Amino acid sequence: MLVEFDIRTSAKREMIDLTARVAEIVARAGVAEGLCSIYTPHATAAIVVNENDDPNVCVDVLDALDRLVPAGIWRHDRVDGNAASHIQATILGPGETVPVRDGTLLLGTWQAVMLVELDGPRQRRGVVTVR
Repeated sequence: MLVEFDIRTSAKREMIDLTARVAEIVARAGVAEGLCSIYTPHATAAIVVNENDDPNVCVDVLDALDRLVPAGIWRHDRVDGNAASHIQATILGPGETVPVRDGTLLLGTWQAVMLVELDGPRQRRGVVTVR
């Protein structure tokens, strides 16, 4: 089963919890055991699995990315000023794979599937494949 959906981001940089949306797709797929792939087809966004219970974790992740890859010093910035977003998205990656057991995502207690917006606000797309 392959499902695409839209995500409207509202800030330049943010992390959006997609877990409930992805879990519902997994439930509809009717797969007892398998894999769930979550992907975003964008060069300045990423998919990660991390904690979303404490909102400070998301802020800390974005702050760490800014310290690792500062804005405004890259050649691509002469084109459209978002080189750091491209580099950060490359580090994080466009997708994650989560096991499915008993028809549900096999996530840890504090884990969530999140879209990382690095150059918003924008209309983004998520692609979920369950096998």
